[in-house]
Amino acid sequence: MAEPAVRVRGLTKTYGEIEAVRGIDLDVAEREMFGFLGPNGAGKTTTIKILCTLADATAGTATVAGHDVRTERAAVRGRIGLVFQEPTLDAYLTAEQNLRFHGELYGVPRALLRERMDEVLTMVGLADRRRDLVATYSGGMRRRLEIARGLLHAPAVLFLDEPTIGLDPQTRAAIWDHIATLRRTEDITVFVTTHYMEEAEHCDRIAIIDNGQLAVTDTPEALKARIGADRVQIRTDDDPTAIVRLRERLGVQAAMHEGMVTFSVPGGAEFVPKLFAELGLGIGTVTVTRPSLDDVFMAYTGRTIRDAEAGGGGRGGGMHPMRMMARGRR
Repeated sequence: MAEPAVRVRGLTKTYGEIEAVRGIDLDVAEREMFGFLGPNGAGKTTTIKILCTLADATAGTATVAGHDVRTERAAVRGRIGLVFQEPTLDAYLTAEQNLRFHGELYGVPRALLRERMDEVLTMVGLADRRRDLVATYSGGMRRRLEIARGLLHAPAVLFLDEPTIGLDPQTRAAIWDHIATLRRTEDITVFVTTHYMEEAEHCDRIAIIDNGQLAVTDTPEALKARIGADRVQIRTDDDPTAIVRLRERLGVQAAMHEGMVTFSVPGGAEFVPKLFAELGLGIGTVTVTRPSLDDVFMAYTGRTIRDAEAGGGGRGGGMHPMRMMARGRR
């Protein structure tokens, strides 16, 4: 069998008393689109930083493109592309100048650099804006340029950490169209982190991470098939009483999620008439949805990802990733 593009065993990272990453095991195949799905503060970015040699693991091992992230840092950095949450472009340079600086930093031969710049700018639809200052770009255009920059030196693995955060839905969809294009045209593994459920659907496989631990890993369809039940959410005159009566009268375990009484049952639509007949409470709202990745997240963590976001808080911090990369190359 081919060696995985990313292999992680027992990966742990602590900051004082805080366990940001807790014993992760993970394999990502070559040319796979792999998604890390979880709320902010779950350990996604910390894991990415370790895999990209920007942070040291407290324990465990990891290899990327066949190189150890601890003992072969330079080799790893030469084989990866990075797009982090925080913008790292120089807004007072043009797109071309940003790319040229990156190409020189990564040792792209000058004879190939112009051709490669043309390729990646065309791929992300910015060829006609190549000589414009990045300061004149929209947020979506800057994100596309960052993706182009991450591809410039033909990496084996491209890491995208929340690549569409802060963008409007239309621009997010456009970014994912460009990611799909690069998968068709580049021989590359893509490792993406996100807390958007609809974005995780684009991935070949996803791993749900919560509180620094992996809850489950599989294809999106296989994970949804495991649930086997519909999600029902109701809003009543007395939600605490509704939760008790659902348990006592209908044998259903319910809890408050996103401000509504939430539970899962097979055949949700057929179950709704029982609610009106058995609860004995005024019901103002009823929604029934087929299993989604949010239901998968709730099944394995006990909360929805929006609940987790509401009670979250980031971990980590420190020097900006690109500055750390530059320091490592001096």
